[in-house]
Amino acid sequence: MVMVGALAGAFVLLLVSAFTSVLGTGGPLGRGREAVNAAYESNAGDCLNWSKDLADAQKVECGKQHKFEVTGAANLEATYPKDAPFPDGTLWQKIVQDNCVQTSLNYLSNKFDPHGKYSVGSLNPDEKRWINGDRSVRCGVQVSAPSGALLPSFGSAKTADQSDVFDPTVCLGITQTGDVGDPIECAQPHAFEIVGVVDLNVALPGDFPPVDKQEGAMSAQCATITAEYTGGADLKAKGLLVTWDTRLAESWAVGSRKANCKIGAVPVNGKLAPWTGSVRNPNAPPITPSNPPQTTSVRPQDEPTGAPLHSESGQPPSSSQPPSSGLQVPTLRPSTETSATP
Repeated sequence: MVMVGALAGAFVLLLVSAFTSVLGTGGPLGRGREAVNAAYESNAGDCLNWSKDLADAQKVECGKQHKFEVTGAANLEATYPKDAPFPDGTLWQKIVQDNCVQTSLNYLSNKFDPHGKYSVGSLNPDEKRWINGDRSVRCGVQVSAPSGALLPSFGSAKTADQSDVFDPTVCLGITQTGDVGDPIECAQPHAFEIVGVVDLNVALPGDFPPVDKQEGAMSAQCATITAEYTGGADLKAKGLLVTWDTRLAESWAVGSRKANCKIGAVPVNGKLAPWTGSVRNPNAPPITPSNPPQTTSVRPQDEPTGAPLHSESGQPPSSSQPPSSGLQVPTLRPSTETSATP
């Protein structure tokens, strides 16, 4: 069992984000108010989905595609009275940390993967509602891309494997700083193409396996998966190689047992290198998505609801180094990366 204190610390340092509702933009006030009420009247266990912003938020079954799973509610009146100014991004981040972290831990029965796909966020009143005295916040968990944009989620976080995995054919972009970016069309420069997912619970059942055992299992299975996915293509001739993820002990302890097999370009000066196109065998039969799907290649929102909370530099944080602020936008990064012989 992972210590609650350690889990809480992981939430605070790695996985806090906040979103502000968009109310009444581009439509009658009544319509916006009705739509927002569907979100703000939600309870723990409700899952919410919307298309562009909260103006059309609806409750959906958690097994269906959604963007936010409510873990509880918070009332900020005692701390932020009626005359309190509308919070900026930094303060909203503190509000989420102070009011939603423990609520979300409790909701998940303290089973949270600090290296997994979920992050803690909140649905907050917009500035107009804040000025009118609304201090209600809905806490929840979500799947966020490195940019802070939301990715579709399937199933309840209470029972889901929290591993940060994607379905095959998903390509993960590359940022200007050489870090892993958001899911993107494979025709665009990207860092990795996902070719498959290995269930380490099947490959290595039982207690947490040392990393060297994980690497052995992943190396063998990813080689087989890649050969099938590519039709036996010569990756070395293309300047590509097979890579994979492994799991850390704290992830394994809360049930995260899946790991990506993926293709990447040969690193340049020890850094990820961009490449374009797909190595998928064009004559291969269509891939059957997992059921429920992993986080998919559906493009994330262009505009996250409210301002995403980036590091002080304003850039998405590195997958290997924390931002200078000590608080970062949630990232979908592997616990450990290694590579086979190209």
